[in-house]
Parts: sequence; structure tokens; C-alpha cells
Amino acid sequence: MTETPVAPTPPTPPKRRVGTPGALDAVSAPDARAPIDPGELAAALEAARRRTHELTDCLPADELTARHSPLMSPLVWDLAHIANQEEIWLLRRAGGRAPLRADLDHLYDAFRHPRADRSALPLLSPAEARHYAAEVRAQALEVLDLLAGEPERAFLFAMIAQHEQQHDETMLATHQLRRGRGVLYAPAPARPRPGHRPPAEVLVPAGPFTMGVDPADDPWALDNEGPAHRVFVPAFWLDTTPVSNVAYQEFIADGGYHQSRWWHPEGWAHRKQANLTAPAFWHRDLEGQWLRHRFGRAEPVPPDEPVLHISWYEADAYARWAGRRLPTEAEWEKAARHHPATGRSRRYPWGDVAPDARHANLGQRHLRPAPVGAYAEGAAPSGARQLLGDVWEWTATEFTGYPGFAAHPYREYSEVFFDAGYRVLRGGSFGTDPVACRGTFRNWDLPVRRQIFAGFRTCRDARPGLG
Repeated sequence: MTETPVAPTPPTPPKRRVGTPGALDAVSAPDARAPIDPGELAAALEAARRRTHELTDCLPADELTARHSPLMSPLVWDLAHIANQEEIWLLRRAGGRAPLRADLDHLYDAFRHPRADRSALPLLSPAEARHYAAEVRAQALEVLDLLAGEPERAFLFAMIAQHEQQHDETMLATHQLRRGRGVLYAPAPARPRPGHRPPAEVLVPAGPFTMGVDPADDPWALDNEGPAHRVFVPAFWLDTTPVSNVAYQEFIADGGYHQSRWWHPEGWAHRKQANLTAPAFWHRDLEGQWLRHRFGRAEPVPPDEPVLHISWYEADAYARWAGRRLPTEAEWEKAARHHPATGRSRRYPWGDVAPDARHANLGQRHLRPAPVGAYAEGAAPSGARQLLGDVWEWTATEFTGYPGFAAHPYREYSEVFFDAGYRVLRGGSFGTDPVACRGTFRNWDLPVRRQIFAGFRTCRDARPGLG
């Protein structure tokens, strides 16, 4: 996801994207992949399409074609891009069918057209994009009926279902950036049980754990989530919950944005150039109260929600100010997945059961983070909470492949982003669908990004002898 026009950044597309096999360098399938039930795939595709319609049917045609921000595509581009990728991968690649609209491949290739330029392209109209998407989906479901449990072709359907949900989260970010009255509504998230406050931090003992996953064990996993490998992690203390708004306000009040000693040198230069003084979408009223803009509405900043719309540089500066640091990706995953009693790494913090409303704030059900300490039933064995949902969490780790990484189904999916300055985010947000959120899922972005639904938690090394 691109973000700020004031810092020079490469014209890269959103991460986690699906590309064009004719134009990209496709690679061979992994040796083994577990099967996926076709009914599960059909349900995932349908859920994604409902979400797409909810995010686009609520606006008139002129708002769908408008460029709401140079950071984002027009919503109608996302709508047709979703359909084009579904045609490429499910009709042509999985189904062996002739192209419906080969003329659209170049137009909706995210690598060829930076977001800031897409509004000037000869895009399909909203009506044409909807018709194209419906036509592609009808044929995709015909192909799915013929799969007969073929694991590799089934994976392409899983990949496309995740791709559409990922664009749905991107479109939600566009809604956050658009001006005008709000058109999205959702109930408030659950609050923690009264009188129950978890500890400020939890100890994660030293020891090895299995990081990542193999396609034979999780057929929904994307290429950068594996292969599974053993990692030794020294003992550390981790925040039980993400950093809250009220805690972050203490950093602001103490002059955190005006003291270079807390900032990475590149972050300090960016902070001055972009004139950052608070999280994105925050401002003070005439009486000095912090307000935030959220989907077309101004409201007081809730003190007990996780801080949101924070760049990696801001998260890193806060952690230094607090005498702590950001966790590494391995530390985050061990805290989220490792069960010390069994030695297993679980799919989710709470186990292998799919997320529901008891476990995490996912799926755009609430359109805001839940208060810190919520979702006790979603806690990991480490005791940490809200590791999935609410806010993407920045880690200290730069994005690269795991030992033995093999690109699939094409190298541009994630390999081209390795070792290019991107930082890993983990855990998903309230805008992330459960189908694209698990303990192994890896997101990544440039450290200046703020329009994404990102926050963070901090950690510190344990004293020698602990764990």
C-alpha cells in the first residue's frame, strides 16, 4: 500500500496481490498441498463478493470513479481489478478457458500502473465493472464444480478469495480517506468484562518453536508463510495488548514528536518533512481535546482503544521513548502460536478453531478497534490478547523469505518485495477478513505508511535466568 506523497517511494502496487500469469514469471507448484473442500471455497468467494458490494454499492457512480487520494486507486479500479484477476487465475489458469476480456489485463495490472495514475486510465464504468465481475464469477463457479478435489487448482481459488478480501480492506482504507458524509455503519465492538484488567505484559520463555507453515499442513497458506522451520527465541516480555490511544497521548504530551533522540534517523527526517505531530486523522479541537476522523465522522479519540494509523517510524519512536522496543516477527509469532505444554504451533492464538465473534475483531463487523483487554477467549497460551484483529501490528523485522523459500504461484507475489526496506506487520485488523488472517499470515509495507489500519505493541528483553 502506498501512502505519503511527501517522501520518495517506489511506485509499487499493494502487497499480497495476484498477478497476470501471461506477464509474470509463473513458477511450479509445491510438492504437496492439502485439499480444500469446494463448498468452503465457494462460501469464501461469496463472502468476499458480498463485502465488495457493500463497499461499492453504497456510493454513486461519480464517487466510485473519483480519485479520493493519490495514495489509493479509484474504487471502480479495485472492482474491475478483482474481476480481472479472477478471470486470469480461475477461468484461464484453473479452468483452461479462453479469455473473456484479454484487453483488460494491461489496464488492471497493478505493477504497470501506480495508484496515483489509475484515475486517468480508460477504466470500465461502475456498471460495466459490475457486469464483468458477475460474468467472471458465474464461470468461476462452473470451474469450481469441476475441480474434483484437485489441490493445486483449489489453491488458486483460495488465493483469489483472499485476494478479493485484501482489496476489500484496501477499499475500506479508501473510504477512510474520502471526504464527505460517512456511508458505512457498524455496531460498536465488545468491551472487556468490567473489573477485569489483564497484566501489562506477559513473559514468553526462551526456547525453540516452529515458525511458518507448509502447504501440506495449511492449504490456504501463501508462499511467504513457509516453509515451516525451527527458530530459537530468547525470553522476552511482551505487552499483553496493543498500545492504547491514552498511552500514545503521553508520548505526544512529553514532546515525543519533537525529540530526535527517540527516532530512527530516516524516521526523524520523514517526520520533519511530513510535519507529523500525531497519528493520521487526529486533530485537536479549540479546547485542546483530541478528535479523530473515522469514515466521514469526527469523534473524540477513545482513550482505551489501540492507537491506529501509525507508521513504523512512529511505533519505533514510541517504543524507544518507553524504554522498550518493537518485537521481532519471530517473537510476535511465538507469542501468538506456540503452546508450551504441547510444543505445537497453532493456527490461531486460541487454537485451531476458526475465528468468530468471541475470539477477535475481524471482518469489518465494527469498523473500529475494540478496547484493549477485550476478547479474553482469544488469548494465546502466552497470555497476550488481541493478537489477531483490531490493528495490524508493526514488527522490527524487514520483509524477506524464510530459509528454503520457494515462490508460488509466481515470483511477483511476494519475492520482489524481499529485502527492499519493507517492514513486516502481523495479526490483521478490524478490516481484515478471517479468511486472510491466521497466525502465520505476513503483511508488509514501507515504514512511512499510515493510511493502513496499523498499530503496534512493544516488548523488552527478559533478565538473564528467566525462561
